Amino acid sequence: MPVNGGTERTTTVIIGTGLSGLAVGAELRRRGVHAIVVDGLDILGAGQPANTASLQRCDAADSDSLRERNEILRHLRNYAASHDMDVRNTTRAVQLTMVGRALDGSAAGSASGRWEVHTPNGILLADNIVLTRCAHSQLRRMLSDFGITVGRNLVAAMRTIGIYLVGVGELITPSPKEVLRQAKTVGLAIAAKVNLETVAVI
Repeated sequence: MPVNGGTERTTTVIIGTGLSGLAVGAELRRRGVHAIVVDGLDILGAGQPANTASLQRCDAADSDSLRERNEILRHLRNYAASHDMDVRNTTRAVQLTMVGRALDGSAAGSASGRWEVHTPNGILLADNIVLTRCAHSQLRRMLSDFGITVGRNLVAAMRTIGIYLVGVGELITPSPKEVLRQAKTVGLAIAAKVNLETVAVI
């Protein structure tokens, strides 16, 4: 953990310590990719406050779905504890900043650029960011704040700059099974990217 005001380097920062964050963290851990899981983001983009009203759950989960979600969450918490996952429940991301990009928005030096996740304890520097709870309108605004034009495919645009989404639905919060599917997909994508970069360095 960085000392107050310090900087810590990692491959991936996962923003969100709930079901989605722990699920993708576990997938990355299984694939040997180091990740740090921190609590949710207060501010998105270049100092723009998040619209928290749009982040509220918009599905009416029944009791069976809630039981399933709680059971999966219990299992993931046990996995995190027994496999020494770096989960920082008391560390909150307060700002996300893109670094290493040219003025025209193109990457300077790498395909994905780098990200700084500012926390009260310091800065986490990562190649990949996983967001677990944002409205699509917020994501589009955030990319616009970074000077990145987004076409119709928001997810593809975000992946090109190293941002991945897990547990984010267009209209409703995904089911626990859908969250696990998304976590597996993102875990595979990040692990493949990390392995490719490792081979390129060797």
